This record gives sequence, structure tokens and C-alpha cells, in this order.
Amino acid sequence: MNILDIKTLGQLQDAGYKTKSIKDELRENLREKIKSGKPVFEGVHGFENTVIPELERAILSRHNINLLGLRGQAKTRLARKMVELLDEYIPFVEGSEINDDPFNPISRFAKDLIAERGYQTPISWLHRNDRFFEKLATPDVTVADLIGDVDPIKAANLKLSYADDRVIHFGMIPRANRCIFVINELPDLQARIQVALFNILQEGDIQIRGFKLRMPLDMQFVFTANPEDYTNRGSIVTPLKDRIGSQILTHYPENIQIARTITEQESKLDQNQSDLVYVPSLARDILEQISFEARESEYIDNKSGVSARMSITAFENLISTAERRALLSGVEKTALRLSDFVGIIPAITGKVELVYEGEQEGADVVAESLIGSAIRTLFPEYFPKIEKLEKPDEKTPYSDIVEWFFAESGFELLDDASDAEYRNILDEVTPLDVLLKKYQPQLPKEDQYFMKEFVLWGLVEYKKLSKDRFAKGNQFRDIYGSYISKF
Repeated sequence: MNILDIKTLGQLQDAGYKTKSIKDELRENLREKIKSGKPVFEGVHGFENTVIPELERAILSRHNINLLGLRGQAKTRLARKMVELLDEYIPFVEGSEINDDPFNPISRFAKDLIAERGYQTPISWLHRNDRFFEKLATPDVTVADLIGDVDPIKAANLKLSYADDRVIHFGMIPRANRCIFVINELPDLQARIQVALFNILQEGDIQIRGFKLRMPLDMQFVFTANPEDYTNRGSIVTPLKDRIGSQILTHYPENIQIARTITEQESKLDQNQSDLVYVPSLARDILEQISFEARESEYIDNKSGVSARMSITAFENLISTAERRALLSGVEKTALRLSDFVGIIPAITGKVELVYEGEQEGADVVAESLIGSAIRTLFPEYFPKIEKLEKPDEKTPYSDIVEWFFAESGFELLDDASDAEYRNILDEVTPLDVLLKKYQPQLPKEDQYFMKEFVLWGLVEYKKLSKDRFAKGNQFRDIYGSYISKF
């Protein structure tokens, strides 16, 4: 018999349905997943050996949970993934505002209905996707919003006095009975509101305007907080922290490969973009390295964090930059260029918080410096390291390239140059071909021009060449010619 065909309390009892608390429900389903070897928090990357084991231990311990970490560390995603550990359907008393368990009703409505109808009490089924509630803690949140208040209109309609508990209008938390309830940015919640959560977490009492109702709500609480909120905007009051079973620290991706996996999973590209733009692997690495550089930058407030969303939106901007260029040129296929990275600057400036020194430099300048720093960091992984101090007249792997620019006085590389123009300009720098053949002999053909441009940007970062930005593109010259032209 399909459980959804069960429509009354009597049928539910005859079917042998056993009720259980939401924490036991999560625990039992997690146990089964772990024993079967199935992934528990699929699609959340980089936490396999850190956050996820701690979260699993908290669920097995039946704890309410506080996820503590900087922005963009998948805290809310982890909470939403917990829904997958719930039973697909649970029964509740039909018409109940708080999803009353038919075998353990706690509201006046459900108790009266069962007393009146007995085994004929109507039953409905709640899907697990409807058992997730989320509230962003803001300073204007009230006790009435979360817990409830006396409703004078209900009192008037039902002709009841304010002393009757049936005049209560339930807030979000009672309505989320038998569900997962997430409060994001908990420290932003005023202290007096946090105090109102004490009894709900520990004893199950709710108090509304003098009513003291013994309502043992069955809930899984998940809180999220940014560690800097403890000093910047508010704090979690100590008695509330004491009632939260497990506090779990989240973190950013620990390496580029994990960061790439997250960006590729989360970025929203349509098939036209995927077919139109070829993306070299190195371009993806540079994009992720920019976030790593930002988290260490002296110009950026690293206490506020650099969200993983920066890489995701930057990648979308990067692809769109190449797409726009291809549409202007009228081609059906193009390859990403390093000069396309100018298109991600809006994604960077909108995602980072600058310290005073960064504001003095300017957001765009900081964004450009992050791109340069990422190139500088990755350059030695592909080509010989460029020493800061070199002996005069000593030949290096880059001497021929530098001499070419000295002799030819450089070139301009326009942002919207056609693919043919772009290739022709880079092909003129013949020493680049020699360098790639020697140090990157296995490089795929479609990556060669991106790598050529990467060499030029790398030489700029190591002060071997000069790059000047103008309205339509970049001008590359030898560093001495650039210096002389300023006088």
C-alpha cells in the first residue's frame, strides 16, 4: 500500500507506522547512507576530510548545529543538503498549522480534532522538500516573527478572550515543527530575540505575551555565523551558545583543483557559450588563483572573506567577454585570451571589501594587481624561474624575447581584435615559439596562443617587459623604451 493512500489516523495505525523525532530521523538515515557507502553531502567539495565528518558526528549526536565561517563557504548549502537525510514523507494532522504528529499532537487544534474524530481524524503527508525553513537574522526581526503573538482579529472572529490560547498566531519557528530551521547570520539577531530561543532549544516551552505553553517542538536547528560578526555587529549570547550542541568551522577551498571543481559546478553557462568559447586549463587555474591572491592581499579586508562566488561570477564574465568578442567578429568558435581577463574586473570589485590602503589605490587597480599576482604565482610552474638579480650580459631563456621587443619597439594587442589578427601579432614574436617548444613541448595546439600571451604577461610581472593599458587594449614594449618614453 502506498503511504500516500493513507488518509486517516486509523489507517495510519493499522499500517504500523512508527513515529520518530526529526533528529532520530536524520540520524537513522545518515547511518544507512554511511553503511551503504553513499555520498551524504554530494556536490559540496573540499570538506570531505574536515567539515563533513564533523557535521556527520553532530547529526549522529542529535545536536543543534552552528556553522561558523566567512562568507561564501557553503554554510547554507550544507544546511539545505540535510533535507536529503529526511524521510521522503511524514504524516501530519490535516489542517494543523504546526505539522502536528498524529500520534503525538501538541497544538490545541490537533488535540481537539483527534478527541472529536478519533480514528477518522484526517491525515495529510508532508514531503521532505517542504520541511526546510530559513530566516535571515536582521535587526528588525521580532519575537512575534519567530515565535508568535496574540492575534486580536482571531480573537474577535472566534469570540474568544485573550486568555484563551486559541487566539495565538504562531510565528515561523512553531510553524516549522518537525522541520529543519536555519537562522542565517545569528549574531545579527538582537540579544533579546536570542534569549527568546533559550527554552525552545532546551525545554520546548514557548512564551507569548504571558502565555506559557508546553509545546515540545520537534526541530533541527542550524545556525550560521561569520566569525567577524562577533566584533563587528553583534554576538551570540553565551547561554544560547551553550544550548547549541556542535559548532563547526567551515573554510575556503584548500587548492586550485577543488576551487575549479566548485566553479565549474556552479557557473551558469548555456550551451551556446560552451560551444563558442574554448577555455584552456591554464585560464581556469589563473581565475582560481586570483581568489587565493585576494585572500592574502594587503589591500583587501581578509577578515570579511573572499567568497567562492567571486570565482563563479568572474568565470561567467570571462566567458561572456570572449563571447562578445566572437559575436563582434562574426566567428562561430573562439579561444579564450589572457587579455579577456579585463572583463572580470567588475566581478572582482563587486565581491571584495577594501581596507583603507586599497581604497586609496582604487578598486580597479587592486583588481588588476590581483590578476597580475596570479600570473606571477603560476608562471614558475610552466617556465624557468626569473631571478630578481641577473648578471649583466648573461643570456637567459627570455633574452631573445626581450631583445625582440627592444628591436621591434613592441606592439598593441586590441581587446576586440579578430582571431586572425590576434594570432598574427603573437606569431611575429618568433622567440615565443622557441620558448614554448623547449619548455612546453606537449602543449595542446589550441592552448598555444594563450600560453604565448601568458609568457608576455609573466615577463611584465617580473619587470622584463612593459604593459600599458589604453582604452581599446594593451601595449607591450621593452621596459627601457617604456621608461624613456615617459620623459
